[in-house]
Amino acid sequence: MLGTARKAAHFTDRRRDIAVEVKIGVQHAPREIVLESGQKPEEVERAVSDALTGAVKLLTLEDEHGRKVMVPADRLAYVELGERTPRRVGFGAL
Repeated sequence: MLGTARKAAHFTDRRRDIAVEVKIGVQHAPREIVLESGQKPEEVERAVSDALTGAVKLLTLEDEHGRKVMVPADRLAYVELGERTPRRVGFGAL
């Protein structure tokens, strides 16, 4: 039983190191919003879909540090979801 708990804890820790890059274009804004989200891609996609269908007035996403980004749904130009990538650590070559 202890081994199972260890495996579950290890799996949970590994998931925390994976982030999804989200780029949000806002109408009449010169720059896009870029954030690394700890949310699952499906959760981000559902939030964007709800905002575009009018179910919610604000697209609200949370970055990997717990900060929230809120964009009025009627001002969304585009939302681009990147691949889930492991968090980079260190000074290695790109």
